[in-house]
Amino acid sequence: MKLLFLLSACASVAAVLAICAFLFAGGIPAMREIGVGKFLTGRVWKPTEGIYGIFPMMIGSLYVTAGAILIGVPVAVFCAAYLACFCPPKIYKILKPMTELLAGIPSIVYGFFGLTVLVPLMQSLTGTSGKGMITASLLLGIMILPTVTGIAESALRAVPNAYEEGSLALGATKEQSVFFVRLPAAGSGVFAGVILGIGRAIGETMAVVMIAGNQAVLPEHLTDGVRTLTANIVLEMAYADFGLHRRALIATAVVLFVFILIINLSFSLIRKKS
Repeated sequence: MKLLFLLSACASVAAVLAICAFLFAGGIPAMREIGVGKFLTGRVWKPTEGIYGIFPMMIGSLYVTAGAILIGVPVAVFCAAYLACFCPPKIYKILKPMTELLAGIPSIVYGFFGLTVLVPLMQSLTGTSGKGMITASLLLGIMILPTVTGIAESALRAVPNAYEEGSLALGATKEQSVFFVRLPAAGSGVFAGVILGIGRAIGETMAVVMIAGNQAVLPEHLTDGVRTLTANIVLEMAYADFGLHRRALIATAVVLFVFILIINLSFSLIRKKS
C-alpha cells in the first residue's frame, strides 16, 4: 500500500511537470520571437497582421476576477457563518445540499443563465448591450460561492467552541462572538477558500465567453466588454494555424499559468506573515 500511495503521489507530480513542460516548450519560443515586452505590454491583438499583444486580456482577467471576489466572497463568508453557527438543523438539511449543488452545475449552464437572465437585466439597468465586465464579475461571483462557502464553513466548525464560550461568558452576544472571535480564529481556513475561489474565477472560460463581450481592448467602464486570457485562447485556438498564431496562444496559457502561481504564492506569503 505504501508503494501504491507513492506511485499515486508521483503520478500527480508527473502530470503537473508534463503540463508545465508542454506549455513552456511551446510558449517561451513564441514569446522570444514576438518579443517578451511586446507580447506582455502590447495593446493590440491582430493575428492576421502578426501583432500579438495580450495586455488588454491580462487587465480584463484581473478586473473580472477582482469583481467576482468583491461580489462573491462576502456573501460566501456570511453564508458559511450562518450555516456553521446560526442555522437550525432542519433548515441546514435544505441549505447545505443546495449550496453544494451549485458546485456541480456545469459552467456552460451558468453561461446560459447569465445570457438569458443577467445580460437582459444589465441591458435594462445600464442601457448597454448587457455583455461586459460587471456582468461577468457578477456571474463569477455566483460561481465561486460553493467553493468559498464550503471551505469557510469547515474552517469555522474547526475552531474550538471554548473560544466562543469564553466570549459569551465575558458578556458578548452570539453575533459578536461569531464575527469577532470565531471568524478571525478561522481566518487561515477562510483565506484558503478565497484563494481557491480566485483560481476558479480566473480560470473560468465558457461562462465568461458567453457574457463578457470578448473585446480585446482596455475597458474604461464597468459595462465595457472585455476579453480574458482564457477566453482569448478558446475563441481562437479552433482556427489558429500551426504557426506563430497557435504558439502565441500557448504563450498566453503560459502567462495565465504563471499569473495564477504568482497570485497563490503572494497570498501564501501574506498568510504566513499574518
